[in-house]
Amino acid sequence: MTQLSVNVNKLATLRNARGGNNPNVLKACQDIVRYGARGITVHPRPDERHITRADVYQISAWLKEHNSTLPSEETIEFNVEGFPSDEFLVMMKEIRPDQCTLVPDPPDVLTSNAGWHPLEREEFLKPIVQNLKDWGIRSSLFINPYDVFDGELAALERVSPDRIELYTQMYAENFKSEKKDATTEVYRKIAVQVFESGMEINAGHDLDLDNLGYLVKKLPMLKEVSIGHALICEALYLGLERTVKSYLRVLSE
Repeated sequence: MTQLSVNVNKLATLRNARGGNNPNVLKACQDIVRYGARGITVHPRPDERHITRADVYQISAWLKEHNSTLPSEETIEFNVEGFPSDEFLVMMKEIRPDQCTLVPDPPDVLTSNAGWHPLEREEFLKPIVQNLKDWGIRSSLFINPYDVFDGELAALERVSPDRIELYTQMYAENFKSEKKDATTEVYRKIAVQVFESGMEINAGHDLDLDNLGYLVKKLPMLKEVSIGHALICEALYLGLERTVKSYLRVLSE
């Protein structure tokens, strides 16, 4: 079954709007895990406008303690997303998350809005991916299927991340239009090519309870979906526990 990793950035945004510690992001992570999610995702940015460095270290410490009591097949994964600056990579080396998803975000971007161009950035990415592997961290690259032109797949293979994360904004944007099937086919073709090259597939960005099931049906090789913004918005109406369990039900079906 495709695993659900919940991105808790939006909870940190809400907390930071008033200062203090309400909502308590760590407590929310603990509840999300208790409700059945198999992963927690964070995306710290240099200005700490939502997830802070302190959050990353705190969540990491709790998950390591929590997982120490569980059999390996039941452990909860920690996925940290971010641009691989020197400061970010030092943090990765120190906390050793289960997965590090590299994104090409400049520091001032509002949200992730582009994927890597492996052909253009190959020499930059190769040593970073190798470092992550040396530290025992699964590597993942944020990739927009619409950017995978001639030579990109070969360059991606040379960079050799463990996984890619499909940037699903275009899929979500076209899901309720006549472009739905054609757009999904673009994602399916790239996913198959990457999967057959030996890399695993994640997906994320603008996935929600309406569009998730169709994507997973068409891309059954998906290992993990990372969902934050839509899930938290839906939780405002449904409640957090019911929302997490609704996503799990979609994935199980």
